[in-house]
Amino acid sequence: MHEFSLMADLFGKIEKISQDNGGGRIVGVKVKLGALSHITPGHFAEHFEEFSKGTAAEGAKLDVEQLEDANDPNAQDILLDSVELDVG
Repeated sequence: MHEFSLMADLFGKIEKISQDNGGGRIVGVKVKLGALSHITPGHFAEHFEEFSKGTAAEGAKLDVEQLEDANDPNAQDILLDSVELDVG
């Protein structure tokens, strides 16, 4: 259930970026997983693929970076680093 709320929040941000830019398709997403986010890059990728079905991000290339600093203020978070839109 924890993963669902994290993914719902992330996809809310991704969909807003798409809508704010004319509803374009998302072709790339880069995220950073905090050291204490309790999700591995592989597990995150599985959830991302499943959650993206039927969204502007379906089929997007995913780039996941695992952060190591447990003392970082965002150590428990999944951070949306960048989104690449198909402008063509």
